Amino acid sequence: MQANSIKDISNFWIAGINYKKTDATIRGQFAVQGELCANILKHAVATGLNDLFVLSTCNRTEIYGFSDNASQLIDLLCSQTTGTKEVFEELAYVKNGHEAIQHLFYVSAGLDSQILGDYEIVGQIKSAVKFAKEHGCINVLLERLVNTVLQSSKAIKNQTELSGGTVSVSFAAVQYIREHVKGIADKKILLLGTGKIGKITCKNLVHYLKTTNITLINRTEEKAEELARELGLNHAPLSELSNYISQSDIILVATDSTEPTILSSHLKEQTSKLIVDLSIPYNVEAAAQQLPHVTLINVDELSKLKDETLAKREAEVPRAKAIIREHMADFLEWHEMRKHVPVLKAMKTKLKEIHNSPLFIPLYNNSAHTEEKIQRVINGMAFKMKGQNQRGCHYIQAINEFIATGSN
Repeated sequence: MQANSIKDISNFWIAGINYKKTDATIRGQFAVQGELCANILKHAVATGLNDLFVLSTCNRTEIYGFSDNASQLIDLLCSQTTGTKEVFEELAYVKNGHEAIQHLFYVSAGLDSQILGDYEIVGQIKSAVKFAKEHGCINVLLERLVNTVLQSSKAIKNQTELSGGTVSVSFAAVQYIREHVKGIADKKILLLGTGKIGKITCKNLVHYLKTTNITLINRTEEKAEELARELGLNHAPLSELSNYISQSDIILVATDSTEPTILSSHLKEQTSKLIVDLSIPYNVEAAAQQLPHVTLINVDELSKLKDETLAKREAEVPRAKAIIREHMADFLEWHEMRKHVPVLKAMKTKLKEIHNSPLFIPLYNNSAHTEEKIQRVINGMAFKMKGQNQRGCHYIQAINEFIATGSN
């Protein structure tokens, strides 16, 4: 496959699944992080695809990239997932060209999030693209697109209230606890996992519940210790997990393990517990839900929580879409102009050849400004090509203009 032959908008695809048609169990089958994602990118490069990235969050798994067709990208993604290609294709949405570009803008703005305006997706996109770039899978066109998308998202955040108020899955977890648990000051809370979601959740717990009766456990103990020290909390090693599960009244799970980290066996013959699983795939064994003393809440249930903030956000959608249209138009204009780059480079080379030709030397009294004259002609040619698709005519006209200005 010729990599250069596919770098056009018509070859940009996105294939993915999200919360709209799949529950967290299905999404967990297609979640790809770390080594799995690295394998996808390495295989992509080996097969001649070098402009793509994978976005995998609790609400979606999507693969974006330049390819001959969407099937190539789906094959890459599903080569590393526990879910099959057949299941993915049955549930997936596939978008191409301008529609795929618009989708990326909408996702980045939070317009396609399970909680409207959820700004956490921006950081997730940045991380996904950075990871892909480190593996040689981000080139000029896709990098420019992502940068424009992020600029659009930033403008929406600064110029609208689409992300106003406090509504996110991590906040929804705290809101649920506040509404359903009485005497929170006397409750022992265990937070398992201090990655990005865990850290945000932890800070929300401290800020909104006004409690520090929280113990942090993380696979890398140093991270739990650092956050605990920052917020004045307790921390414990992973080896003590069973003991702290037994002691705790409320347990929040924000790990990214491919297998459950809390099993039903951890919870048998225990006191009443509220468990909030913020992980995808679920990191609390499903059988725990059957235990009479356990209340288990997951991300899908949390995302259904609404408040007046969401209504205010919905009113901001038209303004957000207007900003997206503006940035999307800028990107498409830039892309259109890139098509003229080979012609403009050839023109510059030709003008330099003309300048150095013995036939034209008598025309040039002041060669010191030749480079400036050439650049002015090129700039004028680019401006005309932007408005008219007549490359040959502009080529000839540029030569005439350069010759005409030779003696000036």
